[in-house]
Amino acid sequence: MVPEIRFNEFYDSWNNVTLGKVSKFSKGKGISKSDIDSSGNLECIRYGELYTHYGETISEIISRTNTPKKELILSEINDVIIPASGESSIDIAKASCVKKEGVALGGDLNIIKSKIDGVFLSYYLNGKRKIEIAKLAQGNSVVHLYPKQLGLLQINVPTKPEQQKIASFLSLVDEKINKLKEKKELLEQYKKGVMQQLFSQEIRFKDENGEDFPDWEELQLSEILYEHKTKNKENSITEVFSVAKHKGVINQIEHLGRSYSAKDIGHYKVILPGDVVYTKSPTSEFPFGIIKQNQTDRSGVVSPLYGVFTPDTEALGYILHEYFLSPINTYNYLNPLVQKGAKNTMNINNDTFLNGAQIPLPVVEAEQRKIAEFISKLSSKIELLVSQIEQLETWKKGLLQQMFV
Repeated sequence: MVPEIRFNEFYDSWNNVTLGKVSKFSKGKGISKSDIDSSGNLECIRYGELYTHYGETISEIISRTNTPKKELILSEINDVIIPASGESSIDIAKASCVKKEGVALGGDLNIIKSKIDGVFLSYYLNGKRKIEIAKLAQGNSVVHLYPKQLGLLQINVPTKPEQQKIASFLSLVDEKINKLKEKKELLEQYKKGVMQQLFSQEIRFKDENGEDFPDWEELQLSEILYEHKTKNKENSITEVFSVAKHKGVINQIEHLGRSYSAKDIGHYKVILPGDVVYTKSPTSEFPFGIIKQNQTDRSGVVSPLYGVFTPDTEALGYILHEYFLSPINTYNYLNPLVQKGAKNTMNINNDTFLNGAQIPLPVVEAEQRKIAEFISKLSSKIELLVSQIEQLETWKKGLLQQMFV
């Protein structure tokens, strides 16, 4: 029994055992949310953090507590922890190896102390055995994973040197992913700071002669956006767009996996390249809808419920798109415009949308283009990092299946 992908120096078959034969199980203890103190004298891990913060290895701890050590369960190097309860069976199948001793392990954590390399075991459980672990979980609204069930899990284990080689290789893959994520986060923070400085006019561009552009003006959207109201009457446009909070204007099938449009899309609204669309569909971050520019090079159609507007210049539409990427900017603009309708629904009609609070904007097209080009270059760098991260994570997902049996 050998994996599909293997390092050349290893030849021996992997041994099949139950996890209970090579491991001992225990549970964490205590540590509620109120016990967390950023200046606490003891590092700690709570079970919910396995879902939100940690990967297969844990070496940097994000939480601390002042709870006395004698009231807690402390880690040993190589411990593997798995949530003991969660919202779904697939989510609960999440293993992490603690690479530090003396870390307090909170309640609702299964602790596995094993003869197997802990990093190897974490990658293995999260990859090749994730579905099997999920099947072991019990419960409906809240699912539970008990040591007795974990002990029955069938696993295949190579020699210790091969375990360590696999663990080291996959750790390097994760290190590369994390470095790209850190780079992306720093670039996003830089872009956010630049946007704030642009709109406060702390940063200004010069014209081709090195002279200042005219001062920005406080403008209503009605002064720079035109609602063209074009319908797809002849069904001449067949591409249906969705409008997503992260991906913006995107082909609906590409975004959602299939079309959700009506059979006859003659009443759908046409959206041209560069147009700005207001969706009115609430999300958790954008409770009154999202505002995006069509940055594809194609015309398409969108729901007739949306507002579609042509900006004075494409660059100005891009600046508005970037301005409304901020949930705070979007909320502050839309919240005063909300009209409460029947059954407590929230409505903002298109005319109201255009006549909200004034926004400071550049009025000269040359400056608009310079700003749009500058921000676009930053956005492209971020998008490239996102693509690289996604490719590496997809590759890692394949490795977790092919390097184990």
